Amino acid sequence: MTATPTSAPLSGRKAQAARNDEVILSAAREVFLADPGAPISAVAQAAGVGMSALYRRYPSKEDLIRRLCEIGLQTYTDLAEACVDDDGDPWEAFATFMRRAVEAHTHALTLRLAGTFTPDRKLYDMSEHAGTLNVTLFERTRAAGVIRADVEVSDLGLIFEQIAGIAYGADAERGATLRQRSLALILEGLRADPPTMDLPGPGVTDEEFGARWIRRP
Repeated sequence: MTATPTSAPLSGRKAQAARNDEVILSAAREVFLADPGAPISAVAQAAGVGMSALYRRYPSKEDLIRRLCEIGLQTYTDLAEACVDDDGDPWEAFATFMRRAVEAHTHALTLRLAGTFTPDRKLYDMSEHAGTLNVTLFERTRAAGVIRADVEVSDLGLIFEQIAGIAYGADAERGATLRQRSLALILEGLRADPPTMDLPGPGVTDEEFGARWIRRP
């Protein structure tokens, strides 16, 4: 049997650069989630690297923010693709997607960073692909008759953003638990049992979602 080729290990210098990049991105996420207006120097300080090392990777604050959003979108897309490919119980596939997306906590970036920078074409294309996956998963769930008939796919974005704003508790683990608790309650409300009330008004539109990413003066 022929052995499957594996990727060559990174050289010492490249491995160190990759580790530095991971540290910078982790620090940037924490800094900008706490304060989107923080200067890029705050990221360098939190990451424990010099400004020159940071600028070699990200020439501007916007470049760094765009990279954070790319990572968040890719994480979300990977989760959605996995659940779209799950041909098991439709409700469980949908609920699993919702739980994993909340666990990834990528919508916290949307809440804090939308409107603070100018997205590029790559981000818009990634967002469009993620939206297509949302529709595919949602329509399959609706076709199975296991979700309320008056729920719209756009409601999912609102749910994710509302839950992402939950940051109570003394530590990150407590916040994560509270977000999953809130999602569990919401999922019960999304099931296709006879609703006790009509939903007020139509769901949020693509235009309303997109307008938040227009940079504010």
